[in-house]
Amino acid sequence: MRNCSIQVRGLLTREELDRYNALLEVGHYLESQNRYDLSYIVQKEIDILILPAIERLKEKSRQRDRDTEEYLRRKELELLDEDDE
Repeated sequence: MRNCSIQVRGLLTREELDRYNALLEVGHYLESQNRYDLSYIVQKEIDILILPAIERLKEKSRQRDRDTEEYLRRKELELLDEDDE
């Protein structure tokens, strides 16, 4: 079973995290029983479950980029104002 990243896990809701942990445990058990055909299905469910958290992570990144762009724009304006004085 593949784990998702710590960043993604950190953005799972409590309900999503509980379900993620339960599915992971089931998947590990299936793998220990050499039932890879079934563990594959569980892995696909995990992949679907974490999609909202991945989107939240992407949105945080986009917001950080917007904040950085705004900060740089303000700094540039401050420098221009200082040059005018």
